[in-house]
Amino acid sequence: MRFLVRPSRVSGRTRAPPSKSYTHRAFLLGALSGGPCRVSWPLLSDDTEATLAGLEALGADVRREGHEVRIASDGLRAPVAEIDARNSGTTLRLLTGVAAVLDGTTRLTGDASLRKRPMGPLLDALIGLGARCRSLGDQGTPPVEVTGPMRGGEISIPGFVSSQFVSSLLIACPLAQEYTTIRVLPPLRSEPYVEVTLHMLERFGVGAQSSEDFYYVPGRQVYRPVDFSVPGDFSSAAFPLVAATLTDGDVVLEGLDAWMPQGDRRVLDHLRAFGATVDVAPDEVRVRGGPLTGQTIDIGDTPDLFPVLAVLATQASGESRFVNGEHLRLKESDRIETTTAFLRAMGAEVRGTRDGCVVQGPSKLREAFVDSHGDHRILMAAAVAGLAADGPVDISEPECYRVSYPTFLEDFRSLGADVEVVA
Repeated sequence: MRFLVRPSRVSGRTRAPPSKSYTHRAFLLGALSGGPCRVSWPLLSDDTEATLAGLEALGADVRREGHEVRIASDGLRAPVAEIDARNSGTTLRLLTGVAAVLDGTTRLTGDASLRKRPMGPLLDALIGLGARCRSLGDQGTPPVEVTGPMRGGEISIPGFVSSQFVSSLLIACPLAQEYTTIRVLPPLRSEPYVEVTLHMLERFGVGAQSSEDFYYVPGRQVYRPVDFSVPGDFSSAAFPLVAATLTDGDVVLEGLDAWMPQGDRRVLDHLRAFGATVDVAPDEVRVRGGPLTGQTIDIGDTPDLFPVLAVLATQASGESRFVNGEHLRLKESDRIETTTAFLRAMGAEVRGTRDGCVVQGPSKLREAFVDSHGDHRILMAAAVAGLAADGPVDISEPECYRVSYPTFLEDFRSLGADVEVVA
């Protein structure tokens, strides 16, 4: 099977998919609170289903009712069976922190791609806080074993590998026996995701303070059960918004809250800078295409936007540079390599760098076969590029978009894109 895209213009109105980041955290904190908690309009994708399955393995009661997920528990416990995080780095890393505050030993793993992703800095930090941890893979990769409970204390952790390590500690440390001080060795990449975590901790009644490179977390706190409605996801919304800009279309996405903490809302600023017209209302965003001009984009805090913004840069006049994205090489694929490879295959003038790429535009994109490497953001970015190509674009592993945006195919069709999955 393959994902087939034909040149087409994107316009219309649809609802943005729910936020993956907020969904993961709402499920997790709901279970830690004991509940009952009602999570409304969550994203139910491969990644978030992995988190729900992991929480059920830890003893949470999960019930799906229409557009809600209800979560309760009488206390999470280390499971006998191994937890499979599938392809979800967020699931693996956040549940690793939770495992460190439970009595007993928890073993966590994932698919072949996830078993290549680093865990060493998080395991070292948890060991420093009193847990027993070990990697069963090569060079600090999954599977991992974690034995708790941890006591708390003072630790340092590098910030350039993944902000998920910091979020994992911030979620777990309120349940430690003692006060915890976390020092993040700069630079902290993807810091807005940590801001999402702090926002959710506050919503669920837990305190943590930050100051420059330090986070201070009192121990023996109690998560409070609350109901939470998940906002729209700017990471996923970037694909139809860029598609509208790229094809000189006009798209309105409902369900986006531009004032709630979410780093990838910066896509709106980037689109304006490139030349799109962007209008923001309380619950929706409208984007219209226009003449595009190359830009320099710092992707240090918004790495998920890189593949699709690189696509946009191919149609902008002049040079575009993407910088501070070295952590992109540690995602589901090496996204600097996979993005530049498919753009070159489509005829774009693009050169990879250590921390991003340089794009010279505009380029005439041509029909091509694209290897998605099973990476959902590469598939969706290539699909957006295909809308502006001179012929059909075939993309491998066509179902991988379900990891983060399960309605991607339906949404794009509703906006006029000529896309389909074919045998």
